[in-house]
Amino acid sequence: MMENEKVEYRGAARLFDVHAHYTDPRFAAEYPGGADALLSEILPHPVGWVINIATNLDNAAEVIAQAGLYPGMYAAVGIHPTDLNNEMSLETEIEKLRRLLDRAREHKIVSIGEIGLDYYWNPDGREQQLSYFEAQMELASEYSLPVQVHDRDAHGDCLEVVRRYPSVRGVFHSFSGSPEMADELVRLGWYISFSGVLTFKNARRAPEVAAKLPHDRILLETDCPYLAPHPHRGRLNHSGLMIHTAEALGRLTGLGTEGAIQMTTENAARLFRISIV
Repeated sequence: MMENEKVEYRGAARLFDVHAHYTDPRFAAEYPGGADALLSEILPHPVGWVINIATNLDNAAEVIAQAGLYPGMYAAVGIHPTDLNNEMSLETEIEKLRRLLDRAREHKIVSIGEIGLDYYWNPDGREQQLSYFEAQMELASEYSLPVQVHDRDAHGDCLEVVRRYPSVRGVFHSFSGSPEMADELVRLGWYISFSGVLTFKNARRAPEVAAKLPHDRILLETDCPYLAPHPHRGRLNHSGLMIHTAEALGRLTGLGTEGAIQMTTENAARLFRISIV
């Protein structure tokens, strides 16, 4: 591991990264040996489990293949709102996704994601985004799978879609909403995940939300290779650096680092139905 990214953590509890993108080309470009070299150093300790996230159905094949290489890595497959374009057919894409979900156990698929709404990068595509979000929520209901929701500048619409699918559970990843929105999601049975943003010196909302949430609804993630925590902000992120986010969460909750890791790992195992024994 590169010296400026080395993580010295020898605690007994192992981290569970619920949202990572290890097929991202940044790993090959910025880490000697790429993602596989990095993962061989951090799995199975200090990181015990990772959910590898797809953003479209071509990328899903890579995500599934990579997850198959590591006992502690699982896959989430779905269509991200910023990966949509006008040439795509909703019916065709959903049928492709359905075929993957029919083989969920074989492919180690434990979630549908990354799905949701992004009105920051794609403000003119709201209608298409909503159509894909709803269609994938319907699949989540049909296949009884949790979802990973991307929500950027679309808090109200994301919450409205979630309310329309009361049987679906999941996580709002790298949460950026208000404490009131977090309270409503918890009331609906959802989970909230925090990335390295929780450690940023200028972060206000995420720490406020994390300090008040019920402990059994909090998860940790990297969203790597992005959102590296302080003191590695701006560098290539990876699951081993999540220890800094766990330390911040431990302070905010009063549980300490080990307690925060144990709590969030148990929460993730429960949501995604993964054995951690």
